[in-house]
Amino acid sequence: MDEVHTRTEMDEQKEDTSWIPEKLPSKVDNPEVTSTDTTVTSSSGSDRLKPKLKKREVWGKKIDFLLACVGFSVGLGNVWRFPFLCYRNGGGAFLIPYFIAVVVCGIPCFFLEVCLGQFMAQGGVSAWKITPLFQGIGFASAIIVFLLNCEYNIILSWSLYYLFSSFTAVLPWSHGNNEWNSENCTNLYKEKSVNSTISLLANVTADVEDVISNLSKKLCDPVTEFWERKVLSLSSGVDHPGAIKWDLALCLLLAWIIVYFCIWKGIKSSGKVMYFTATSPYIFMLILLIRGVTLDGAELGLKYYLLPDWSKLREPQVWVDAGTQIVFTYSLALGTLTALGSYNKFHHNAFRDSIIFSCINSFTSLLAGLVIFSVLGFMAKRQGVSIADVAESGPGLAFIAYPEAVAQMPAAPFWSVLFFVMILLLGLDSQFVGVEGFVTAIVDYFPHQLRRGKRREIFIGCVCIFCFTIGLSMVTEGGMYVFQLFDYYAASRIVLVMTFFECVVVAYIYGVNRFYDNLQMMFGYKLSPFMSRLMKVMKYMWAIFTPLFSMIIFIIGAISYSELDYKRKTFTYQYPQWAIGVGWILALISVIWVPIIFIVRLIQTPGTLRERFFINTMPRLQRHQIREGEDMSKICVIDDDGVEENHIATSSNTEPTLLSNSMEYEKFLQKDSNV
Repeated sequence: MDEVHTRTEMDEQKEDTSWIPEKLPSKVDNPEVTSTDTTVTSSSGSDRLKPKLKKREVWGKKIDFLLACVGFSVGLGNVWRFPFLCYRNGGGAFLIPYFIAVVVCGIPCFFLEVCLGQFMAQGGVSAWKITPLFQGIGFASAIIVFLLNCEYNIILSWSLYYLFSSFTAVLPWSHGNNEWNSENCTNLYKEKSVNSTISLLANVTADVEDVISNLSKKLCDPVTEFWERKVLSLSSGVDHPGAIKWDLALCLLLAWIIVYFCIWKGIKSSGKVMYFTATSPYIFMLILLIRGVTLDGAELGLKYYLLPDWSKLREPQVWVDAGTQIVFTYSLALGTLTALGSYNKFHHNAFRDSIIFSCINSFTSLLAGLVIFSVLGFMAKRQGVSIADVAESGPGLAFIAYPEAVAQMPAAPFWSVLFFVMILLLGLDSQFVGVEGFVTAIVDYFPHQLRRGKRREIFIGCVCIFCFTIGLSMVTEGGMYVFQLFDYYAASRIVLVMTFFECVVVAYIYGVNRFYDNLQMMFGYKLSPFMSRLMKVMKYMWAIFTPLFSMIIFIIGAISYSELDYKRKTFTYQYPQWAIGVGWILALISVIWVPIIFIVRLIQTPGTLRERFFINTMPRLQRHQIREGEDMSKICVIDDDGVEENHIATSSNTEPTLLSNSMEYEKFLQKDSNV
């Protein structure tokens, strides 16, 4: 009974575990090296000195975790995707499906992933030891975030390029007198002769529409030419990659160097960086908003942005856009939220942070829409065109539409610098937290190899170099076409499938009631009665509504699927079929690991199919993670190093109960057959 009342130190607090059942096996007499000790000792069974693993870090302050989540998830998607979706899908009416998606999918999945990491104190792969048979979910998430890391830093390299180009008296994209401009490049704001020519043609010929269409296709504004001819040196297609753009490659290298030094010392250093990168963009957005609403025509843009069109709610695509926007802006199913949660102390109130994060995320999206559309309204009125003619999303908004509007403002270089600093900061913390999430997943999966000496820092450097090498394919003359493939397929609607798997596995394999009890172990006593009732609602979300919502949105999106194309200013580029095939490989290379790990685990485990399934769905838990009244025959106890304790506990009827790995189980089967 002495061992029954073992005390485990967690988060620098001693917790009483006297309620653990008597049949829980005692710890081995020769303790293994723990991850919380950094000294060197010898194992009692060997004279060989064994270096102990580095202590796993925790957030220095409670707010560090919230800032990290805000920095990672609140990014460019809030600025260049949400405003356009809101405008395209009925303005203010779009907020109805948007907030429904927040409640049904965003908050429950965010809360689940963070709590999973906090409870297991492991990254996005090892945290799924709660159901080892479905650990492929963690591998799939790690691959998705790795591909995103390769792609996302390209945007930062573009931002750096524009930022450096803004330090001049006259913005280079504000006129057509540069060496990269084509002969027919015309500034549509100042060249009145073009409009008069078109008017003359309208009086002369009956085919004026065809003439105007053909003429407009030949004309190009300086902003687009700066983007396509100077920045990208865009080739004719993905099958013409061309040479590497070394100026962009240097910007990409600088971006990766910044990312490396933000995270190389772990979360203690990156947490300090977050205080600046996660908060300063709001200052820049407020400044740009004040400037935007004072421009002539701003009210026109805000009207198109917010004016509700209730008829749009009958279109399925509106609901698909709302669901996918939540999945992207909340950064779900990437494993990074699990990694961030794993650095929380065991009793941290993650439920409170989930609610706060949701409010900040939605507020940022709405604020960004005001910033963007106030300026687009100014630009549309000045050109005498509709908002639809200037509204864009994605890179087209950040590197064509908004720079075009900034070029028309007084003190244009100042506003350009301000805008691209904001874009850079919004993207930077998303990037280095994404890399941190991937690194955490791998380091926690191989702790004995990577959590020693300077190996983690070296591993981070190798990851950055490898991602930079892949990124070089996106800074060639045909790099934009490669970027679009990554962007469209690597983390497309496939993440909806991942959120479905996450909820189903936690709710029905691990057990939603067991997971709820685990949450109460962590922070239930800290919650008010109202918050406790809200947390109980989460059980129904995870078990029913969230997986159902995710799968419905995925199916509707799959039905309306269209192959990738690249809409340029003057024409739309259609990708060849081989490139579409590469895109599907990018999409499937992650999710395929869910069935692969499932099948491999079943094959490697001895016994009948039922026994194999039972063994591989047993949670691997440490002693302090075991809930009161737990059926010890259904869990596997591991030590502080994650090593399974190879013991067989005996129940009241003296029949052995499995508490170890499949190797121990195989020994038991052999012993039983000999009898």
